[in-house]
Amino acid sequence: MGKVISALLLVLMIAGQAAATTGPEGKMYKFKVDLTVVKDDRVLVELEAPKIDKDEIIYYMPKIIPGTYSIADYGRFVGDLKAFDKKGGELEVERLDDNSWKINNAKKLIKLTYWVEDSYDSDKAGPDIFQPAGTNIEDGKNFIINTAGFFGYFEGMKQMPIDFDIVKPGNFYGGTGLISNNASNLNASLEKENTTSVTKNVDSYSVENYDRLIDSPLMYSEADTAIIKVANTEVLISSYSPNKMVTAKDIAGTISEILTAQNQYLGGKLPVDKYAFVFYFTDQPVTSYGALEHSYSSVYYMPENRIEAMEQQLRDFAAHEFFHIVTPLNIHSEEIHYFDFNDPKMSKHLWMYEGVTEFFAGNMQVKYDIISKEEYLQVLSQKMSIASQFLDTVPFTDISKYTLDKYSNQYYNVYQKGALIGMSLDILLRELSEGQYGMQNLMADLAKQYGKDQAFTDDELFDKITDLTYPEVGEFLNTYVGGDKPLPYAEIFEKVGVNYSAEEHYKAVDLGITQASIGVNPELRALFISNKDALNEFGQAVGFENGDIILQINGDDMPPLGPELGAYLGQKQQELIVGEPYSYTVKRGEEEVTLTTTVIEIDKVRMHGLFINEDASEEQLKIRSSWLEAK
Repeated sequence: MGKVISALLLVLMIAGQAAATTGPEGKMYKFKVDLTVVKDDRVLVELEAPKIDKDEIIYYMPKIIPGTYSIADYGRFVGDLKAFDKKGGELEVERLDDNSWKINNAKKLIKLTYWVEDSYDSDKAGPDIFQPAGTNIEDGKNFIINTAGFFGYFEGMKQMPIDFDIVKPGNFYGGTGLISNNASNLNASLEKENTTSVTKNVDSYSVENYDRLIDSPLMYSEADTAIIKVANTEVLISSYSPNKMVTAKDIAGTISEILTAQNQYLGGKLPVDKYAFVFYFTDQPVTSYGALEHSYSSVYYMPENRIEAMEQQLRDFAAHEFFHIVTPLNIHSEEIHYFDFNDPKMSKHLWMYEGVTEFFAGNMQVKYDIISKEEYLQVLSQKMSIASQFLDTVPFTDISKYTLDKYSNQYYNVYQKGALIGMSLDILLRELSEGQYGMQNLMADLAKQYGKDQAFTDDELFDKITDLTYPEVGEFLNTYVGGDKPLPYAEIFEKVGVNYSAEEHYKAVDLGITQASIGVNPELRALFISNKDALNEFGQAVGFENGDIILQINGDDMPPLGPELGAYLGQKQQELIVGEPYSYTVKRGEEEVTLTTTVIEIDKVRMHGLFINEDASEEQLKIRSSWLEAK
């Protein structure tokens, strides 16, 4: 992708959270990965296979993992797969496609071995893998073990328990959401559920089935960790920063306020006892970055920077990801509960999994004074503006159901319109209940109704929500989520005394460059002018040429692409004074050229403006207070 990804993707792996047990002999998988032996940027995976009762069997690597909503083809990175019988003789193996191998004489199978190459620096043909779902092998430095890239499963045998050993360099630590058996502050029953026994050079893990395995990423590197205690939950932060520009302690200081507020927002008790934030920072050029959540952890891939430049973005990222402990962990459909890694069926309810989660991430921050009401309205305004660039004539349930194929280019809208659906439902519920019941309450009630071990049927969710709430809510869902009507913004915001303007013309100063006029140079991690005809009036007056790489704005160096860029551009915007000189320094060919002009006002259009109505009625104020303020 050619732009920074600030919306976060989702791993929805939930199914089967019963206690992990050691299976009878031959009734479980036993994997081993040795991180101390790296050859040609690859590591060896060994599998002591469960007993096979068929003459032939297919071994699969995942084609896709849930939540990323895009094909990955992890099997592309697997090579030299060999099968052995108990005497060490090789069995016949036929590679069927990128992600599957047929093994003949499978009843004799004792062991599989294969080499895995990482996705971060691979030149393998095929689809790009979103980095937080990818794999990294940096000998002696860092290993990102997104388990879908290392471990496969036999056809029809995903529900068996799994043991896996990680052989590691002696000074390496494994950051993961798996619960360690030496965590004395956790009760004994939880220690039995997912355990890790640790020796000096081998970490041994047990999980109850393949679904839980894929839901359990790990990162190995020299230890840089911090622990935050949030209510009943132990939160681990594990960080890798190649140049030590940011530490786990820095991150903990930045997001602890967010986590405390989230705990209060969710009622003071969280549905998990351990959670891990796994941060990988890169000093290499990036054109996209982001995060991917799992049930008990989340993985972050970000450009390396000082903590001061990333604070708000880290808070936004962490807030969104951590809220996924509500959904889909405790509220999810059968498509997620019984996810097929190689022939997936998508759920219709991304508006809830991602959209409501994104709504919570922002609404929580305004309720607990992390951002102001005015700042929150600007967030909502921006979401409406971005959502307007996507299809709005198709049921959102259809966009979700077919997000892998005909609506794949609409996925980003789940973080925009999906959040606005969550907001609209929250306001509607609070109006109908006179401020006593909102989306927080509804999601808590749905979690009680279903929980992590019970899935709902996709087609029953709207009826279930209606039964728990009001007929008007069911009508809203069928009209605006399951139907093709656009959200009634003016009507919704009127309920809370917020004035809505679909379009407003005004004059203002502007940096001159527009999204349509710029491109990204990944090698230099810099912006350049890609289409000077798309510049606005001020940009035209500057005198840019196509290909100009922007080095400085008004005498200050441009930061590389990353979290610092937004703050930098905001600062430069504030320096604009009508009638004053303003300059850009660009690289044009082999020369550096400084372009100077005079700041002018330009005609602008503000879409989806939101303004607090100071003359709101008592009823509007009551609902607004319920919506934006903590009780």
